[in-house]
Amino acid sequence: MTASTPHCLLGLEPDNLLAFLALLGLLRALEKADDALKPRISWDLDQTPTRPTLHLSRSMTQDEIAGIAEEGLLSIASTHDFGGRNGADYSREECREVLTREAKAARQDSRLSVDLHAAVMTDAVLRAGKDQVSPTPLCLMFGQGHQHFLQRLECVPRGSASKKDESTGSVTLSEALFHPWQRKDKTFSFRWDPAEDVRYALMAGNPKNPRYKPGTQHGANRLAAIGVGVLSVSPGLGDDRRSRCLIPGGDFSDHQFSFAWPIWTAPATLTAILAMLSHPRLREPRALERFGVRHVMVARRISVGKYMNVSQARPQLSESGSVSP
Repeated sequence: MTASTPHCLLGLEPDNLLAFLALLGLLRALEKADDALKPRISWDLDQTPTRPTLHLSRSMTQDEIAGIAEEGLLSIASTHDFGGRNGADYSREECREVLTREAKAARQDSRLSVDLHAAVMTDAVLRAGKDQVSPTPLCLMFGQGHQHFLQRLECVPRGSASKKDESTGSVTLSEALFHPWQRKDKTFSFRWDPAEDVRYALMAGNPKNPRYKPGTQHGANRLAAIGVGVLSVSPGLGDDRRSRCLIPGGDFSDHQFSFAWPIWTAPATLTAILAMLSHPRLREPRALERFGVRHVMVARRISVGKYMNVSQARPQLSESGSVSP
């Protein structure tokens, strides 16, 4: 493989769930657009601030990377189609029919659509007291404030979710990847950014007022929307022995969902990252050290009134209460 100049992804902070999902989306988009690029990610823990580094098989400028990522993103986003459905409120029978149909279609065509649907739901877990499947635990919107998960999952990656902002295309990706986030985009999001946890007591005015309401980082949300497509859901049990909808890196403990991801030092492909996320000992101190994992970050799903958000991620603690080395 020809050596190339690594690129620091300055916008992707290690303790932000949206940033990590965007990182998965970036790798997925680059692989889709040009698999000869062999994209890999590492983290340089000897430099501050800690940020991921992108490695490619050939030298490219930041604009070229953003342009190719945009091409791959749009190709994947073209399969984000839920038939006009806004929310993930499928009955068990509907879910089974959709997944069966998508699986049959995937035998003749691309797996992109079936992977997306498999990352949204499974017919094996129902919501408590309802004949509705429990969607991915990364679904934080169930119609509150007219916010609909599937609607946004379909339109945001295509760049068509803008309310007033005119910033589109590869520019949004470059801003999200290579620059500190400004969060000035007036576009729809998924509530995966901890900065979206806005509360009255912490603001100068009503967060519903456009004057005070923060914006989003549109490019990061676009990449994250395709990043979740690699996190297939599966049935499992929480520590309360209830059936839960789980994803790689996810866990239900103390009636609360949390998502963990590693910080590793050796360049890793998307496949390798998913293997680390799926490792049964991911959250055990030093268990993945032989794979170059130095830290494991954990973000928790939280409820603020009728809305759901995620917390800023914190390093997984060892049994002694110190940060796992």
